[in-house]
Amino acid sequence: MAKYKVGYFVGSLSSNSINRLLAKALARLAPPELELIEIPIKDLPLYSPDYDADFPAVALEFKKAIAAMDGVLFVTPEYNRSIPGGLKNAIDWASRPWGQNSFTGIPSAVIGTSPGSIGTAVAQQSLRGVLCFCNSPLMNTVEAYIQFKPGLITEDGKVTDEGTEKFLINYMSELHAFIVRVLTVLPRSK
Repeated sequence: MAKYKVGYFVGSLSSNSINRLLAKALARLAPPELELIEIPIKDLPLYSPDYDADFPAVALEFKKAIAAMDGVLFVTPEYNRSIPGGLKNAIDWASRPWGQNSFTGIPSAVIGTSPGSIGTAVAQQSLRGVLCFCNSPLMNTVEAYIQFKPGLITEDGKVTDEGTEKFLINYMSELHAFIVRVLTVLPRSK
């Protein structure tokens, strides 16, 4: 059984993030072939092209962490009908300097939760556009817009609603199948 490393990014910097709870649930519900590993974004300084000639150590480690993955998963809230600034900053670091884009060829997927009834649909659409530009093969189905309600996910990542749990298990199975398909057609050398 082949094992695939999936790096995940939590788009919220909040210590009480409901998207962090969702990420825990996804790690718990993933098929055994997927190993989910968080790639933290909170310590990255604000990106500027002034750094391109001499990346700080934290940004080099960030890019190295992405390069070690077989796929990436973005678990993000929606801020002002788009992706959070911290997440966009992380993507900017990973895709620079020009010609050294860490996302090229790495299969990716997007998911998020919000108290609103459309979940994070608009943020996800915005993020999909960015990932397309970053040349990251993107899982387009299953789309997942999770409406969060208090108690939906416990602190240890257990999903309390059977329908939501079943949906998330399927989502992670689809992610596994997508990563296998992409890496079969476009094998990566690490």
